[in-house]
Order: sequence, then structure tokens, then C-alpha cells
Amino acid sequence: MANLGAPGKTASDITDELPTFNVENMQNNAKIIYYSRTFMSIIGGVIAGILGFTGLTGFIFYFLVMAITSVGLAAKAGFSVHSYFDGWNRIILDGFLGGLLSFVLFWTFAYDLVHIF
Repeated sequence: MANLGAPGKTASDITDELPTFNVENMQNNAKIIYYSRTFMSIIGGVIAGILGFTGLTGFIFYFLVMAITSVGLAAKAGFSVHSYFDGWNRIILDGFLGGLLSFVLFWTFAYDLVHIF
């Protein structure tokens, strides 16, 4: 048996310590994050439009909604992010720009319906 740098450890012990991931589950989790962000962006855009936010206030509201979404996703994972995702970046950044486009679309649409027409 080969000594792998630690006394008394064999190759099978090292293999048992390595984290294993199911790729299909990781892809499904990433898809759920994307759908959650898109949904929250749409809901946040409608709320921002109804409340009459304009300019920088609306974008600050978007960042607040995305921060709440990130905390909610981490809480759903029991703050054990590495058990379900490959890192914190997946929860914090995935779907951020796509969500921004959806937010702006529904923000302007709701604002126009409520405050202009």
C-alpha cells in the first residue's frame, strides 16, 4: 500500500473522504435557481411598477429582491451550500443578468399600466 502523505491512511481512506456529486442533481439545482430568480424578478418588477419606483430606486429594489432571493435559496439548502451546489457563486450570481432583463420588462409594463394609463 502506498503512503499518501498521512501516516496510517490508505488510498481507499482518501477516496472515502472525497466529496461526490451527482451531475444530474447539480444541473437540476442550477435550473431551480435560474427559475427562482426569473420568477422573483418578474414579481419584483411588477411590485416596483405598481409602487411607482423610477430610476435608481427601481434598480436598488431589484438588488434588494435578489439579495432576499439568495438568502432564501441558501436557507432552503440549510446553509449547507456545498452539499447542493458547487459553490456560493452559484447561489449569489446565477441568473442575475437574465433576471435583470425580466425585471425591467415587467417593471416598465406595470408602471405604464398603473401610472400612465
